[in-house]
Amino acid sequence: MSKAVVSDILTDIRSRPLPPLGGFAPFSAVDYPGYLCAVIYTQGCPCRCHYCHNPHLQHGRGHSELSWPAVMNWLATRRGLLDAVAFCGGEPTAHKSLPAVLQQVRNLGFSVALHTSGIYPYNFSNMLPYTDWVGFDIKAPLARYADVTGVPGSGIRVQNSVECMLSGNVAYEIRTTVHPAILDASDLVTIARWLKLLGISNWVLQSFNPAGCVNADLVTSYAPIDHELLDKLREHVPNILVR
Repeated sequence: MSKAVVSDILTDIRSRPLPPLGGFAPFSAVDYPGYLCAVIYTQGCPCRCHYCHNPHLQHGRGHSELSWPAVMNWLATRRGLLDAVAFCGGEPTAHKSLPAVLQQVRNLGFSVALHTSGIYPYNFSNMLPYTDWVGFDIKAPLARYADVTGVPGSGIRVQNSVECMLSGNVAYEIRTTVHPAILDASDLVTIARWLKLLGISNWVLQSFNPAGCVNADLVTSYAPIDHELLDKLREHVPNILVR
């Protein structure tokens, strides 16, 4: 890629209204399985999940010491050294302007990973053409979504996003954060049955991460998922990874 092409990409980024940046990590081996990537965090998320470990990114105030031109300039120097860029949050799909960034990151030669709760199905669908891999968080059974996210009607939004993702060709990982105070055994079985109906055979159960969580009750009451429950879940989703 010529310097002129890179210059055009950076000029285009500078001319657009872009999502507020919440953070940047230059290297990660876990945010896009099998790839070495940089991670960009955006501000803003409508969900108020009690186990959130990035609560400082929820409000989306917009102030940041980072700038998109600086991040993109840095990425331009890492072509051939990094495989991909992962977009996290907050909730990246909250921002209608993000597809332009995804496209420009791809134009720099990187693959794109997108971490999402699927709560903005329309925005999410517009980002899928510029996305190579999706880390999709299933937070609860559909009927209990608002209990976990604090967002009325979030279950149907997530269902629309999942169905949109599955109808395309994008690679994905379905994962659920497990804490017994949030999801009990029957909740997890209900999710497993739903995933089976969707034709999903791989599922990652993420252990609760106390880092950054401001809910002291969750931090002190966590218990790992037991093997008997895992066996029940695998009756519906055969390939389950506990992470």
